[in-house]
Amino acid sequence: MQVTPELLGRFASLKSLPAPVLAQIAELSSARRVTRREVVLKAGEREDCLCFLFEGRLQGIDFTIDGREVGLYFVEPGDFCGELAMFDDGPQPEYIIALTAAVVVMVPLPAIRGVAQQQPALVHAMGQRLAARLRQMATQRSLLGLPNTGQRVCCQLWMLTPTDARESLQPTIIVNPPTHMELAIMLSLSRETVSRVFQTLQTRQIVRRDGPGALIINDMAALEALAEGDQEL
Repeated sequence: MQVTPELLGRFASLKSLPAPVLAQIAELSSARRVTRREVVLKAGEREDCLCFLFEGRLQGIDFTIDGREVGLYFVEPGDFCGELAMFDDGPQPEYIIALTAAVVVMVPLPAIRGVAQQQPALVHAMGQRLAARLRQMATQRSLLGLPNTGQRVCCQLWMLTPTDARESLQPTIIVNPPTHMELAIMLSLSRETVSRVFQTLQTRQIVRRDGPGALIINDMAALEALAEGDQEL
């Protein structure tokens, strides 16, 4: 897969860049196909590229002292990761792995730094995304403090739904939803606990699976009430 200016222009943080600049970055960038569970960026190493996700889903993960895997955040198509090294040249703080087969575009850090010096809009976009990720990780950390495991799972599902669906409370679809094991890692729960919560949600017709690639949320209002603790499973 060739990296073209048109492809780069599909990423929200890059689309405002002038065509000649996109062409310059495209010449230096490369596309990479990764398989499920493949490591895209390695913790502790000085990665030399900014990673843009074109297709699939990635996840930032870390490990506790006793070796347990902990999910930190998801990376969705159009988003990027590995941006901290752009600001401090430090090592990658967490692993980035592929949750599904994915296509990533790797942009060399020196190239993107040079462009950022001339394009304040790019720095602003990256700053906004970094702030959003910090907020997301703070929210994720707060989920771990919820004593009710059902509420914890429902909160995570609520966070995965599109923003417009949360505002309208209309039925929606979570595309390529995390597996029960991946949710368990995010929430510090057992896979069996997550599966039991899903069984109850499906029995009450709040959610419905549509194959492995889609989770249909039939009742957004009920999911919101469960996530906020106004109702219990």
